[in-house]
Amino acid sequence: MTVVDDRERLASILTPVAPPKVLDGVYTDEQHDTMLDVIKRHGPWPSIIAHHFTNVDEMVATVTGVVPKDHGLTLDDVAGAHFRGFFAKNSVCFFPEIEEIFYSSKLLAEIRSYWDVPYAKPTLMLFNICGPHNTGLDPHLDAVTFRGVRIENTPVWLQNCMGKSGLFTDYLVKMGQIITWWYRGEEGTFTYWPDGPLKPPRRLEHPLWNKGVVVQNELMFHRGDPVGRPDERGVPGLKHRSLWSYDAADDSWVITTDGEVNRRYRPEEIRLLVHWNAELYADMDECRKVMDHTDDLTHDQVVDTFVKDLAARGRSVAWPSDPFTDVDFIHALMETYTIAPTTDWIER
Repeated sequence: MTVVDDRERLASILTPVAPPKVLDGVYTDEQHDTMLDVIKRHGPWPSIIAHHFTNVDEMVATVTGVVPKDHGLTLDDVAGAHFRGFFAKNSVCFFPEIEEIFYSSKLLAEIRSYWDVPYAKPTLMLFNICGPHNTGLDPHLDAVTFRGVRIENTPVWLQNCMGKSGLFTDYLVKMGQIITWWYRGEEGTFTYWPDGPLKPPRRLEHPLWNKGVVVQNELMFHRGDPVGRPDERGVPGLKHRSLWSYDAADDSWVITTDGEVNRRYRPEEIRLLVHWNAELYADMDECRKVMDHTDDLTHDQVVDTFVKDLAARGRSVAWPSDPFTDVDFIHALMETYTIAPTTDWIER
């Protein structure tokens, strides 16, 4: 198989089951207020980077592209002012006040319709929150889910390398998301590649107040574009360990690092994204296969498959000492299984 053929094969895999469906009025005003109140009361919240990565290599392997081993970068060098928290994980809602939102019949009906399947269950619900900032330039996939290898037991970077390799498609779990935004400022749009990474992207434009999309973000490259005007995006002293919280004393949102304030935002500057995720099944046989774990991957199987495929490609890689953290293994996968969107419209 030629390099061109391989890219075409991967591009066909990394294409959603259907184009995103745009929704207006996803949540009621009361539901929005309830979710925002939870965010206010239960902070501070860590950055997206701090949630998922222990080094720059893992972060790059999760998105697209390659960095040399001697890059010398730390997570502080690539820190972004974008913060995350979880309302629910592994089908468990963490806050009683949003249980009716997480287990919503309306959302379940939308996601079943998108996939045209009869069965679904909510799996996780998270939020991203920020003011103006300049991250979001790199297209990525959400954590790709396989039977036995999931966000609950596997680093996101490894899930996404598995997805980008095309070696584990027989184990893919059907997943779907409903992503919703509340933002009235400048920029902050959503760019996505519904026809695969080798075709031109599309962009969800303003207004973005309570506007959502039904998507399969696990197999569709996408990104949240930079937020706010370019002159207002800077955050002095930002680190990957910086935190986001609400200050009720003056109704502001605050980024702090080691207790020191980096920047304050007024409520009208805030961009809130809520990501609701569900797992779907075409029939009861598929449901039982996933639920009963009768045909799951193991991490040893994953590593063995990668090592054999790398050898077949002429790249000899030793069995990793720890496949979740071994930098040599991470770089081998990053450099071998990389495919990126070829068309863009944002200047870096």
